[in-house]
Amino acid sequence: MPAIVTRDRLHFLFLNVGHFLDHLFMLVFATVAALALSREWGVSYGALLAYATPGFFAFGVFALPAGWLADRWSRDGMMAVFFVGAGLSAIATGFAATPLQVGAGLFVIGVFAAIYHPVGLAIVTAKWKNTGMRIAANGVWGNLGVASAALLTGSFIDNGGWRAAFIVPGLVSVALGLAYWLLFRAEIAAGTEPHAAAKKSAAATAGRRSILLRVTGIVFLTTAVTSIIFQSTTFALPKIFDERLRGLAASFAARADGVGLADAELATMIGSLAFIVFAVGSFAQLIVGALLDRLGARQVFMGVALMQVVFFAAMPGLTDGTAFAVALGFMIGAFGQIPINDYMIGKMASGANRARIYAVRYVLAFTMLAATLPLVAFVYENWGFDTLFLILATAAFVILAAVSCLPRRLPVAEPASA
Repeated sequence: MPAIVTRDRLHFLFLNVGHFLDHLFMLVFATVAALALSREWGVSYGALLAYATPGFFAFGVFALPAGWLADRWSRDGMMAVFFVGAGLSAIATGFAATPLQVGAGLFVIGVFAAIYHPVGLAIVTAKWKNTGMRIAANGVWGNLGVASAALLTGSFIDNGGWRAAFIVPGLVSVALGLAYWLLFRAEIAAGTEPHAAAKKSAAATAGRRSILLRVTGIVFLTTAVTSIIFQSTTFALPKIFDERLRGLAASFAARADGVGLADAELATMIGSLAFIVFAVGSFAQLIVGALLDRLGARQVFMGVALMQVVFFAAMPGLTDGTAFAVALGFMIGAFGQIPINDYMIGKMASGANRARIYAVRYVLAFTMLAATLPLVAFVYENWGFDTLFLILATAAFVILAAVSCLPRRLPVAEPASA
């Protein structure tokens, strides 16, 4: 029994680290573009965003074949492919010499990174109980990857160059993929076996079908809108802080060192401030996970949506300490909403098709992520970030209105296996 428990914990740890690396790889370029390449290559920040768009498009579209392969072949096998493929792609991107080469590298990273969400979440919801807390804990690791992208990349820019920000995590990911393959080769060889209960088709009543359709519509609508909010905030926050928190960053460094902060070191301090906001915001998911298991999706979702409306509307015109505090508020809301749709799908989806259902959800989510980058670039180049904050406040209000239509109790499919 202790060996089984230890193996389960190790399996969950690998899945969590995979979520960390997944988001890290997808957001390294956000800080590289904002703090290094725009100066080193003489390309504007808005223009550089265009090269990231295909990668986020791949991040969404390739989730569907990844989920299909996972359900037909092996979910654990696909996880090993994720680690090795994303790692090798990141290493190759670190050797890019032109924006076009970076864009190609980011596209391939996106292809392999697309594997994680439909496959990793299907494993989590099928293998363990306490779905809300498991998804929330896994989500914290993913969001720490978001946070660390700004922190680690800023540090690499100052101390080793932007290329190391791709190469070093890539090497780590390849090593983890080989270890995953060796440790879980029995599960990989066994393949994915559908739950016996999932083979039975229960006839749904007309009332239940109506509720299921309503909840499904709300899930997909809020998935699209929350993706716009999440992508806009996580990708643009390093640039927002670069513009609005330089005084705060210099002040912190002066207090610590007793001297002024050189421009070459600002990237590290700005990355650190972004890390603090991302890290604190990400731990909101643990609270959300506990509340989901206790209160259900409707009340929790409405709370985090309302929080975003208030803080996004308050952000225009703010700088330094006040901007930092308000950014912390809207990021707590943005991160807090992440596990809710996954929780609802985990409760309603049949086990045999779970990876494919998650894949459809993430195709929509990450396609919206890709579409958001041109929106951020267009709004920033023409009106600046204040207009973006008002757009995001409106988006959060749309979520609030949609979530108010959720039933108090979700229609539940077969329970996950122990």
